[in-house]
Amino acid sequence: MEQQLSTENNQLSSEEILGLLPHRFPFALIDRVIEHVPGKKAVALKNVTINEPQFQGHFPERPLMPGVLIVEAMAQVGGIIVTQMPELPKGLFVFAGINNVKFRRPVVPGDQLVITCELLSIKRQRFGKVKGEAHVDGKLVCSGELMFSLVD
Repeated sequence: MEQQLSTENNQLSSEEILGLLPHRFPFALIDRVIEHVPGKKAVALKNVTINEPQFQGHFPERPLMPGVLIVEAMAQVGGIIVTQMPELPKGLFVFAGINNVKFRRPVVPGDQLVITCELLSIKRQRFGKVKGEAHVDGKLVCSGELMFSLVD
């Protein structure tokens, strides 16, 4: 059954995201999709809260969102794009590479990440590349290219 968008302006609720992606707590990192062009682009929100498990150890005196989790959140937004492409086989798409990722500023509890991903390419219906950017308060915090492949 194909997932339907919740509103005419192409938004997805957290429940609808759970229907599209295999990630679950504590790795379900996308709270809402606020813009979506199937097969091309998605913009999503990640609300960073102090009660997330990574902040117990990263770092107790100065909580910072780990860069790897910012990249994972960007990858999940890329996954929203891929899951909405009917011509692609269904299955589990995983990281195949990460290029030119740069972290510009820290992300802390109370921040809201606005993550934008655009599909750059799909090859042989198994490999793809997205360009991702994450912003907080209009300022770039992370950017890079994420490659993925279909797991057999």
